[in-house]
Amino acid sequence: MTEQFPGGVLDLLDAAGGRAVFEHAGRTVSGAELLATVRRVTNGLRTYGVGPGDGVALLLGVSPEEFAAVVAAHVVGARVVGVRPGLTERQQQQLLADTAFAVTDRTTDPVGDRSRKMLVLDDLLSAADNGVRPEVSARSQDVARLIHTSGSTGVPKACAQTYAAMTAAWNLRPDAWPPAIRELAARLDRFLVFGTLASQVMMEYGLLALAAGGTLVTAERPGFPDSIVRYRATASVITVARLTRLVASQRESPQDLGSLRALMVSGSPLAPGRLREAAEVLGPVVFHGYGQTETGMISMATPQDLPGSLGVPPVDLEVRDASGRPVPPGTEGELFVRTPGQSTGYWREPALTAETYVDGWVRTRDLGRLDDEGRLWLTGRTRDVIIVNANVYYAGPVERLLATHPAVAEAYVVAVPDDDTGEAVHAFVVPATGHVPDLDQLRALVMADLGEASAPTRLTLIQEVPLTSAGKPDKQRLAAGGEQL
Repeated sequence: MTEQFPGGVLDLLDAAGGRAVFEHAGRTVSGAELLATVRRVTNGLRTYGVGPGDGVALLLGVSPEEFAAVVAAHVVGARVVGVRPGLTERQQQQLLADTAFAVTDRTTDPVGDRSRKMLVLDDLLSAADNGVRPEVSARSQDVARLIHTSGSTGVPKACAQTYAAMTAAWNLRPDAWPPAIRELAARLDRFLVFGTLASQVMMEYGLLALAAGGTLVTAERPGFPDSIVRYRATASVITVARLTRLVASQRESPQDLGSLRALMVSGSPLAPGRLREAAEVLGPVVFHGYGQTETGMISMATPQDLPGSLGVPPVDLEVRDASGRPVPPGTEGELFVRTPGQSTGYWREPALTAETYVDGWVRTRDLGRLDDEGRLWLTGRTRDVIIVNANVYYAGPVERLLATHPAVAEAYVVAVPDDDTGEAVHAFVVPATGHVPDLDQLRALVMADLGEASAPTRLTLIQEVPLTSAGKPDKQRLAAGGEQL
């Protein structure tokens, strides 16, 4: 019987022994050293009484010690919640709800809740190391982690992934790697990690790199191409906007990217023209992944795949019509998927769960088709969302908030291309009588409640919203016209 996650991580570190698995701030950490750190943090957590089913918030970055804290929290069987930077206080409160402990390098709770026990990472690291492999206390059907995305109500929506699902996921099991992942894994010798391990994508690829025998190389202030050159990185995660800037930078002032073998683009679609340009400048290094917070990876295109294609999905995928029936190859429809590591639903959101999780399938609300060779092509999305820096933000909460401003009678937002963030919010506003809405004021209103990514970067005033034949706001016509103020 396979040991529950993170038993596979402990095995990897044990097998690595004296091999370098982390490079951070000028120091190298071996597998044996990192495993010892996991043991100390595990013993520290257990000293404080943290055990199976306890909610533990992690406010951490990407150092070896912080990686060890993530693994240790899973060893004791906790329900782990990663908190990413840039959230408003209201959003942090939502993420930290139902957590009894928080692991951080601070001594105070970020939202001032005294009922939560703050565990300082340095204190946990001071626990004794008995040299014995930690006993994994995780229980199969317990929730292992809550992975948050922006929700339709404007507060983060939590996808609940069980320990059984994390154990079944492919990234720690080379024998289960699909062909595209096997090709990618061979290029992860020096995987550049940055930001926070609260990022689902960063953690998943980090574990894949370790399973492939690679080293995680950290960058506190990542920049492309500088970080690739400085750390001799062979691979990293990159957004579409960052890839566009990297290509432009290399055209204008080329740097030696001879170490680079893989850039994993995720979070938003990559136009075929952008992909061809990247291949011309950077070579065959772009892997274009498609997945969702609810499911993990669904499909991945390698540098050899046709531009615009997302490769052949290695998971169960059906293209369905409006009545829910599968359609033949070449026909567009909504994508429904099943993946080994998918979440079981939204935490404490039964109505939302019932809308998205249907008879074991996850409704993606993305539109696409399969060709005769089984390759996946995305054609659109049914969700009213904007994807900023690879994170999904719903239009509804922004529109409702803008409509509360005294200068606004009606508000509608759409996604527009943005060279810095991939997509950005464009607000179309019907002014209230006698008022002229101001972009800076509207941005401040949204930023205070929903965060900077949801704030409009453009504003167009309209007399009335165009309607579809069904009498609904026609956002396609909005996005196609209107003068920017």
